[in-house]
Amino acid sequence: MTKYQIAVIGGGPAGLSAAARAAQYDKESGMSAPTHVLLEGFSTFAKTIQKYQKGKHVMDEPGFLDLRSPVPFSAGKREAILGSWDESIHANAINVQYDAEVTKISGQQGDFILQLASGSVVRAEYVVLAIGTQGNPRALGVPGDAESDFVQYTLDDPEEFSGETIVVVGAGDAAIENAIGLAKQNTVVIVNRRSEFSRAKEGNLNAILAAINNDNVSLRCAYESNVGSLEHPAEDGGMGAITLVGPNGEERIPCHRIIARLGTIPPRKFVEDAGITISSPHADAIPDLDQKYQSSVPGLYIIGALGGYPLIKQAMNQGYDVVDFIHGKETRPADYPLIASQFAGLPYVMDAEEVLSLYQKRVPMFRRMNALAFRELIIESRIVYCSDEVKKPSIPLDRHTQLLPPGHVLYKHGEFSTTFYTLVEGEVELQLEQDGPWQTIEQGQFFGETSLISGRPREGSAIVKRDSIVIETPRRVMVKLMNSNEEIRDGIDQIFKVRALMAAFRANLSMAQLTKIADSIQPATYEAGEALFHQGEEGDCLHLIRRGRVALTRDGTAQVVNQHYSGELVGQMALMGAPRRRETAMASVRTETLPIRQTQFLQLIGGSADYLPVLQDRLSSVLTKVNNLASKSESARAIGFLMDEGMGEATSALLINENLCVGCDNCEKACAETHGGISRLNRKQGASLDGLHVPINCRHCELPHCMKDCPTDAIRRSADGEVYITDNCIGCGNCETNCPYDAITLRYDPPSKPGLLSWLLFGAGTGPGDSGLKAEGEDNRKKATKCDACRTVKGGPACVRACPASAITRLTPDQFVDYVEAM
Repeated sequence: MTKYQIAVIGGGPAGLSAAARAAQYDKESGMSAPTHVLLEGFSTFAKTIQKYQKGKHVMDEPGFLDLRSPVPFSAGKREAILGSWDESIHANAINVQYDAEVTKISGQQGDFILQLASGSVVRAEYVVLAIGTQGNPRALGVPGDAESDFVQYTLDDPEEFSGETIVVVGAGDAAIENAIGLAKQNTVVIVNRRSEFSRAKEGNLNAILAAINNDNVSLRCAYESNVGSLEHPAEDGGMGAITLVGPNGEERIPCHRIIARLGTIPPRKFVEDAGITISSPHADAIPDLDQKYQSSVPGLYIIGALGGYPLIKQAMNQGYDVVDFIHGKETRPADYPLIASQFAGLPYVMDAEEVLSLYQKRVPMFRRMNALAFRELIIESRIVYCSDEVKKPSIPLDRHTQLLPPGHVLYKHGEFSTTFYTLVEGEVELQLEQDGPWQTIEQGQFFGETSLISGRPREGSAIVKRDSIVIETPRRVMVKLMNSNEEIRDGIDQIFKVRALMAAFRANLSMAQLTKIADSIQPATYEAGEALFHQGEEGDCLHLIRRGRVALTRDGTAQVVNQHYSGELVGQMALMGAPRRRETAMASVRTETLPIRQTQFLQLIGGSADYLPVLQDRLSSVLTKVNNLASKSESARAIGFLMDEGMGEATSALLINENLCVGCDNCEKACAETHGGISRLNRKQGASLDGLHVPINCRHCELPHCMKDCPTDAIRRSADGEVYITDNCIGCGNCETNCPYDAITLRYDPPSKPGLLSWLLFGAGTGPGDSGLKAEGEDNRKKATKCDACRTVKGGPACVRACPASAITRLTPDQFVDYVEAM
């Protein structure tokens, strides 16, 4: 039995880095024998990377981190990286034992006992656990999902399969890389249960979007889809099938095999048997660690994926740092300068690490995050500090704290923004609806979740008070966090439900009472075209729309008599005196609601007696609107037509009255002249009904399809709702593919036009409305082009202003009824 100072378990990137750092200490101390040992249960090092598909490009994200390790690592091919690590093992004189699987850890700091599968025992003063999680793949969760020739959970070599139809399930980096590799010689469908690839590294995100949008690559993505069932092949080599459940119902896909890459589950039993505490009951929970990666067992450290640090560079930095900690050397994390910069400007005499720890402890939601996820959230967010010392808003170009004056409006009612806010110090005054009561948000609470979830404009306003500190987090970061952390997703969802009930009913109930009611409500999801309820039924609930849109129809026709949006009530007559449904309610798009039953409704109404007349007046207005539209069949038919054309999700719809239009095309020419020669409007194309024409043009959707998975975040939304494209568009084409209304095209930039006199007198250049586009290869590349509603043009949309007959107009959905009735 040999005793070492440090025993590192696991020969992956984290373990290699830790062992190499320990070897450096041995060399510097002139030790005649190693004081460390690296125990690897496999026959070689970096087992997970050894099993990567051949030729895989391994990325070195996050890019903002520097590498600190004796073991080299930079982005490159799997084979090159493994080769350099092999050389490093010998160059650093790492004391490694292969086929040394550790089956049990016991003992205590100073005398740990490691039992090996071979029967041998290793003793150590300190243990660094770097075993990762790759040995425990997450299953599909449906009958027949056991690993077989048809269902596989790993892929060594994509070139092994050719001419097959293969379904890859998953949306992480491994799934993306497998799908791209297989698509070179197979037909591939990648299944993403979300609406975007929120967990992928930037390089993989760009690659998968480029492949999906490449007509020469046989790869498509089934978004917002889950696995419903499997059909195994009747014989070896035959076709089986997978059934997906998505926004448009079920889809059965015949296929030769399924590659499931759904992540891994930590080896919880092994970890807990060592005495290590894992506080969370969730299957993918990580062990409790301090800032130096030490577990609840003193002297036993956990690094790498098992500790919640799955990226190679992060894990290697940890391996280096943890050995320094063991040797008593204080080491700052590699991302410390970025964290320190974020907190620069705050009124603290504290180190940045102390501020980080304080904020994580202060906010309940942050306490549910592992240390790495919280550090990344802070780096990606913006720190806002309101102080009397600030005379006016200052928006710096670096990561320093943004200083604002007290009383600053973070957002106001009707704005289109989706950032998420967390208050870590001070107070914020918050409205949940326009003209609604104000409430005080205190330290540790978050707000802004309604627009984050629904995509609707802000309801109510938020004003930050003096000496307050707010963390403002972009939607992209929050979506990634919610997708990867079930506890945080559930916590945000609960607050959403409570505040939605407060806004809808203004119930004079305590937070505890509202929370109890909210917990008793189970959200319901309806796919496009699915009925929430049917006309003639006895209703037992009303629906508070969480996200999406609902259209009401009568008498089995497609004529829409009303439409409802997120934050609104639908079907409330069933609980307010008339249980028999008078209309059929259909989801216009995928819609989520909070069904409120009679008992819950009475509890809410019991706490909002003063507000009940307002609810009754609102219901009366809705009934008047419904009955008025139902009595005008032509108007109802026109509204139904607009809904069929997707206008229900528009925030700024362009419509043309063909009874007035003279066909002069001034609208298109004005658009081209305003936008450098490229028109964003196709007047002649699009659907028409009884003189009402919907041309091909951007609708500036509430939840813009085009913004989904933009790899460079080039598509933005202004506070007024206009969706526009910035100069950092790389022309990947993903927005063009995602837009269901053909409102985006990839176009080459046009050449600069000469002046009007040059054109009139000498015929130079092209005329008004002509694009004169450059050809491919003239130092030019295609970029996405779409309507921006002339957001920077004084006077508003050029197309509307240029129409001599006033035939063209821009409307919001709540103006549709008045418009069609006036035609």
